[in-house]
Amino acid sequence: MRAATLALLAALALPGTAPAQEANAETLADIRQQLSALYVEVDKLRGELNSTGFPQGVSGSTPLDRLNAIEAELQRITAKAEELEFRINRITVDGTNRLGDLEFRLCEIEPGCDIGALGDTPSLGGIDSASEVPVPAPPPAEGPQLAVGEQEAFDAAEAAFAEGRYSEAADLYQQYLTTYPGGPLSNAALYKRGDSLEQTGDMQAAARAYLEAFSGAPNGEFADDALFRLGRSLGRLGQAADACVTLAELPTRFPASPLLADTAALRSEFGCP
Repeated sequence: MRAATLALLAALALPGTAPAQEANAETLADIRQQLSALYVEVDKLRGELNSTGFPQGVSGSTPLDRLNAIEAELQRITAKAEELEFRINRITVDGTNRLGDLEFRLCEIEPGCDIGALGDTPSLGGIDSASEVPVPAPPPAEGPQLAVGEQEAFDAAEAAFAEGRYSEAADLYQQYLTTYPGGPLSNAALYKRGDSLEQTGDMQAAARAYLEAFSGAPNGEFADDALFRLGRSLGRLGQAADACVTLAELPTRFPASPLLADTAALRSEFGCP
């Protein structure tokens, strides 16, 4: 009897202790469950970043077919990259918000924790603001930045071309492309390398350069001219059928091009239907 009385007094002396412990245990269990869910999301994201196989092959019976296939593949890859970027940003924002909520809830449970001193939760992936999906910054007003020595290398090729040293110019343009792959002047270098090679009489190499210039920037500054010169080069190489197909694309792709009259004249010269 005395033992039962003491047990009752002890229980009355500590009101709410057992319920509080039980509530904390439940809260911690909830937090662990949410952390597990976050880990699952991270694993899914990691799976998205794993390679799913080789790129689709580029096929075609004519240069223009292959060109169109390259364009389609580039568009597919770009769309997939944009989709993954959006999903990564969305998971980053959601994960950062959920981690901030967990920190707040843990602070509520931990004795002596000052909620006001928590501050902002560092965003996942180093994104400055987790309040919204970040938008890529616009390019600088002055245009793409050139690497050290890049402009000088391009200007050297330009000078050789202007002075009629076409073989040297072609080599210098190629040297620029090798040294600064993907640079802001790469498409101009490809196009002008084709022009240099054409001036030396190497029509086959010129056609390849024009094809690279067009496929690298099908809507760029030199796109219509590169396509026109590609068709002209093919015709002069004796590939009249491919030349006709290539030249037929120019009015469709570039209806406002100043080369439309020249294109019609070339099609007549090559006997295009």
